[in-house]
Amino acid sequence: MLKPVIFKANDIRGITEGDAPEWDEAGAYALGGALVEVFGLVGRSLVLGRDMRLSGPRMSAAFVEAVLDAGTDVVDVGLASTDELWFASGLLGLPGAMFTASHNPGAYNGIKFCHPGARPIDPAELVAIARRASAGPVPLAPLRGSRSESDVLGAYADHLHSLVDLTGIRPLRVVADAGNGMAGHTLPAVFPGGEGVPPVEVIGLFTDPDGSFPNHPANPLIPENLLDAQAAVREREADLALVFDGDADRCFIIDERGEVVSPSTVTALIAAQELDRHPGSAVVINKITSRSVAEVVAEHGGETVVTKVGHTFVKAAMAEHDAVFGGEHSAHYYFREFWGADTGMLAALHVLALVGRSQAPLSELAAGFSRYAASGEINSEVEDQAGAIDAVAAAFEGRGEADRVDGLTVSGPDWWVNVRPSNTEPLLRLNVEARTEDAMAELRDRALTAIRG
Repeated sequence: MLKPVIFKANDIRGITEGDAPEWDEAGAYALGGALVEVFGLVGRSLVLGRDMRLSGPRMSAAFVEAVLDAGTDVVDVGLASTDELWFASGLLGLPGAMFTASHNPGAYNGIKFCHPGARPIDPAELVAIARRASAGPVPLAPLRGSRSESDVLGAYADHLHSLVDLTGIRPLRVVADAGNGMAGHTLPAVFPGGEGVPPVEVIGLFTDPDGSFPNHPANPLIPENLLDAQAAVREREADLALVFDGDADRCFIIDERGEVVSPSTVTALIAAQELDRHPGSAVVINKITSRSVAEVVAEHGGETVVTKVGHTFVKAAMAEHDAVFGGEHSAHYYFREFWGADTGMLAALHVLALVGRSQAPLSELAAGFSRYAASGEINSEVEDQAGAIDAVAAAFEGRGEADRVDGLTVSGPDWWVNVRPSNTEPLLRLNVEARTEDAMAELRDRALTAIRG
């Protein structure tokens, strides 16, 4: 079973549990064979990982059987965060497949793919995989592949530590909310405690990987899922908090007051550091990243590259422009020194280095990089998404310049409005930014009225 709805813009994602599954083990098997054929992997190897989702063992096992039957070897890294799988692909020089549904509820599972060196696949390749998987079984290879296991967690942590110098930072107390996701797997390796590197006291929340998500959904984009970390920062007088999504490739940052630091502000903070180390480099952002980032990049002598929302688009732009860093407003952060791939943990280490080398709290450090009022992402369930987008265009006709690069963006001298369909969910997403809160609220309300009627 492979319902068309599971094929998203950047990956595969759909329901595997309950009375109405959207794909199953037979579908996973079909996808494994299709991947081998489309990528030409017969006689070659593939690295594979999975997150803590309850369907992960059975779904990934079916996929592996197909890959082996099609004549491809599998290097299985077992339980892993998505950025750990990207690391394995880069380290081993192999294409990769990661079984995860990221921040989606526990009934979901999915697959993210990459080429060797964690390079992104093209959306057209995902379409080709979908078509081949639906066309019937891939012929068995004359020589079946072999499966081996590899533990790359220690090497992953060592690589992250090699990219951020944390020697000599002041002692920090950090709350880390894993949301019962894969950050609970990677945190002990990255923050070993005792005399380990870095010298950080970690207060862990929900660090036992559990695909039933017993405490709160592993989706930090929803404000309610940040409340535990915000309360813990205040109660424990911590310097900051890190909140990860289910597969731990995203990290939200909370300051010492318990206030969320906008991912755009985090992008600006890290961009400034990376451009000081690599002058004149490019920084990639997407259509809903704050204008503050482009301003900071220019001030530090860099070039801003704007692309569509989504990791495949950002990774492609990172490679095309040899960008030193990239950031999305969804808290995906990309690094040239990490094969251009996204890693929430490396972003966290950069923020810790910044705070640890300053006597000022994070809230003060971030203040100079937050220059606009933002609505945050506002989601709407809309049956006629194209019609709703056209209604927004009509509502703002004559007020600014419009483009359809990624949904609809209307922009003025010191404001912009973007409305676009989600890449992963049946939602229409609205983001608004303006110089003042009052201006932002007026623009937001006008757009919402057009969207929701």
